[in-house]
Amino acid sequence: MSLPFPPEQVLLTGIAIATVLIYLPYFVVAAARVSAQVDLGNPRVALDKLPPYAQRANAAHQNAFEVFILFAAAALMVYTTGKASNYTSIVTIVFLVSRLLHSIFYIANLPPLRGLAWLVSIGCVASLMGTSLTLFYKA
Repeated sequence: MSLPFPPEQVLLTGIAIATVLIYLPYFVVAAARVSAQVDLGNPRVALDKLPPYAQRANAAHQNAFEVFILFAAAALMVYTTGKASNYTSIVTIVFLVSRLLHSIFYIANLPPLRGLAWLVSIGCVASLMGTSLTLFYKA
């Protein structure tokens, strides 16, 4: 499968999309805060008063920050080593889809699927990092 975009563009756009994906679960938290009429003056304490799905959305939001750092580093490693390819484009897209699904599964309280989505996303990060490191291990 060949994509109509340059691999370097997919990597950099992937970082931008991953940034947006960090905040998608937070919209669920914000909506729950409004509907629950919690004290917005102390938002961290208010989390305890939110329904379980909103608490899980907050956890998904936090997890998205954690994995974003790894993904951005991996994508930039590929970009700067000149190893961007159709393969790295596909891995980037799989990462983005798995992160979207991770948030959905987290909020929906589907731990096995959430775990699988997390595993796929971490595998994508490892694959990108490994691809960039092949530059240093060529025989």
